[in-house]
Amino acid sequence: LKVIGAQLHEDAGYDGSAILASNKAFEAGLTSVDKLGGHSFALSQVGSSFHYMIGNVAEKAGVDLESMELKPLQSVPNMIGALKSGQVDSMIIVPHIAKPLANAGAAHIIGWVKDYVPYQVGGLFTSASNVEERRDVVEKFVRAYQKGVADYRAGLLATDGDGKLVKSDTTDEILEIVHKYVYSDDPAEKAYPKIRNGAMFITEEGKLDVEDVKAQVKWYQERGYVSEDANPDEFIDTSFIAPLGQ
Repeated sequence: LKVIGAQLHEDAGYDGSAILASNKAFEAGLTSVDKLGGHSFALSQVGSSFHYMIGNVAEKAGVDLESMELKPLQSVPNMIGALKSGQVDSMIIVPHIAKPLANAGAAHIIGWVKDYVPYQVGGLFTSASNVEERRDVVEKFVRAYQKGVADYRAGLLATDGDGKLVKSDTTDEILEIVHKYVYSDDPAEKAYPKIRNGAMFITEEGKLDVEDVKAQVKWYQERGYVSEDANPDEFIDTSFIAPLGQ
């Protein structure tokens, strides 16, 4: 496989994944990220993105990850259920899940991943054979993808002078398109706020944060989750989209 561009990215200016505390843990004093030490944390599996995020957040917040009890629960619904019932003290989850939980009084948001680490959450990838044998097709797809990214950013990531999210001239149009595929069983008045809550940041032109991907690979290699042979320079191809910072 070749990673050729970017998908979601944690950015300081936009809400991304939230760090949640259960009501039970919050009432017992878990009111900020630097107090996570000694608490349990829900994740899907060891080595998952949840593991990576809490590892980096803990390091930046001065929390000893070894002091935390990581609980692999296999699925996001299991994680949510465990947090709501107080079986676990904390977890990290995407904003369109975190905000409703907090607004319903089922959990407390005590921080945001964006405030601790840059994080290239997802990427655009294709097969090595496509790059070598069907480059023109990949290039056409990338151009179409970048047009979609531009529309997404203009409609869902527009901000005012203070950095606050605002509606743009195309917001409703983009929401209408997305609604055909996301929360399609909900009426627009219910679906649109949820879509907006889940609209995380994507870099301009879908530029990949190459340095962060390298940092991720290193983190996983240091813990034995990824082979030492894995080399980002070999699976990242920036010939289609310039990397972030260029």
